Amino acid sequence: MLGTLNGGWKIIKTMGQKIFKMQAVHGFAAQSSTAGVILSASLFGAPISTTQVITSSILGVGSSKRFSAVRWGVAGNMVLAWLVTIPAAGLAAGLCMFLFKLIGLV
Repeated sequence: MLGTLNGGWKIIKTMGQKIFKMQAVHGFAAQSSTAGVILSASLFGAPISTTQVITSSILGVGSSKRFSAVRWGVAGNMVLAWLVTIPAAGLAAGLCMFLFKLIGLV
């Protein structure tokens, strides 16, 4: 929650302007496809990242307008951040578990 409070506007700006300069119709298309994917995944009980789904939808909408309209460097940086986040979260969880065992909570 604190992360969203601190960085929420930056994320909104990146999603709406830095990946692809969206207009209202593009936002509607991206949100509609995102809703469909999330609903389908929920019906099957599949765990998905809503952030990755909306980002993919925005990339798809931007590509459908014009492939060069998408700032692929920004998209690449986001994918790299996602790839780094997974092992970093695992390391943080392992460290927390180690500390909990050290102080006798587990």
